[in-house]
Amino acid sequence: MNIVFYCQHVLGIGHFFRSLEICRALHRHRVVLVTAGPGIGVDLPGHVRGVRLPALEMDRDFKALHTGHGADLEAVRQLRRERLRDLLTTEAPELFILELYPFGRKAFRSEIDPLLEDMADGRLRRCGVVCSLRDILVEKEAAEKHEARAVAVLNRHFDAVLVHADPRLVRLEETFGRCREIAVPLIYTGFVASGPPPDARRRLRAELGLNEPDRLIVVSAGGGNVGAPLVSAALDAFRLLRSNRKARLQVFTGPLLPPEDFERLRRGVREGVSVARFTPDFPSYLAAADLSVSMAGYNTTMNLLAARVPALVWPFAQNREQRLRAQRLEALGALRLLRDAEMEPPRLAVLMEQMLNRGQRPDSGIDLNGAAATAAWVDARAVGTGGGNAA
Repeated sequence: MNIVFYCQHVLGIGHFFRSLEICRALHRHRVVLVTAGPGIGVDLPGHVRGVRLPALEMDRDFKALHTGHGADLEAVRQLRRERLRDLLTTEAPELFILELYPFGRKAFRSEIDPLLEDMADGRLRRCGVVCSLRDILVEKEAAEKHEARAVAVLNRHFDAVLVHADPRLVRLEETFGRCREIAVPLIYTGFVASGPPPDARRRLRAELGLNEPDRLIVVSAGGGNVGAPLVSAALDAFRLLRSNRKARLQVFTGPLLPPEDFERLRRGVREGVSVARFTPDFPSYLAAADLSVSMAGYNTTMNLLAARVPALVWPFAQNREQRLRAQRLEALGALRLLRDAEMEPPRLAVLMEQMLNRGQRPDSGIDLNGAAATAAWVDARAVGTGGGNAA
């Protein structure tokens, strides 16, 4: 089956990496992954071809689009529309997967809606249309109007909504009030998680020269554009730890951390501390770690659960998404939520010591097989039988 997967990430990198993990699982198919957010230097699987649209990004307040390089906004929008139309014409996909839309990405509807209308009217080759959706939606202005429009688009153009969540933890209707009006199937796939490879802990600790009693703490800031306060606090707290054991701190700032912040962090490192922007082996680092201190984005959180590493997480404060998920997981004992007042280095150091001294790796019991379940649903659709667990 030919599949076109559209993912427009606008601030962080979580949407991109969740989409990439799903694309990896679709190895029985030919996939074109269309992206347009900040560039991420990762290798794509052999069955996946990447196509980048001209960049459009949201400002930090999520109020307005910009090109990032001074180009005319309307000219870039028109160019994107033309390239998307040419791509769908050339590829003639049997399945068009849209990450988040129409539950989000309203700013990009001028390039998506014409494609959907042309498919419906036969001006473009008709194909299946599916929404790939995160577990928790962020708050919207004019929520009633937004939800009514989303339902109308879904019911006219879409064949299914794949919700990448375990409904035992969170259900879509908790953050989208008109689920009962959606006429197409809502299918819970489980969470999409990238787990560590077998024997990752032993292998990586050997590479790092760590013996079993030694402590490894991994600090990560997701994409990096909002994580600098967490990284700084964790570095200061690490200096205050009172353990007699050898300890190492590995920091991953995220590829989008501003260069001046990254250089400042690198200049300030001391013995036992390493700072890097990114590693493709992040799940292995979590498996090798005795503690993770991180932002609380979807992808990082699922990595934590898959690696079963003791974790302190600090949610992004601009909307409810990260905090709500972290609160649910904290109630299960899967991780510990960091409150803003606990970001002071002395208090954070105490919490880090407490987590290190527990010595038990948590098991949330949450379904983390979302990528495989999504691929199974697509495989079943390819042979005309349908699949998945409808809500």
